[in-house]
Amino acid sequence: MSFVLKSTQEVMQEIAARVKAIRLEQNLSQEGLSLRSGVSLGSLKRFERTGEISLKSLIEISVSLGVMEDFDKLFVKDTNIESLFNKKEPKIRKRGSVK
Repeated sequence: MSFVLKSTQEVMQEIAARVKAIRLEQNLSQEGLSLRSGVSLGSLKRFERTGEISLKSLIEISVSLGVMEDFDKLFVKDTNIESLFNKKEPKIRKRGSVK
């Protein structure tokens, strides 16, 4: 799902929900992830509840969950922001030009 046109809070909560889902897929408790990542249990609980966390802690959690490669796509200039809003439909020809 794309983050385009979502509020900051919605993006934060969606990232937190994704992290929680990955944690549960790996059968880790919050305490287990806290111990593995070095992020305090309180910070982890707050993150999953509100989406608020420091970048350093988010990276530590990502490393612990094995999803660090997701940061490779962050802030890459391949996507032009204008192209997200100005999607041009291909022009459909209505008649031929050759006589």
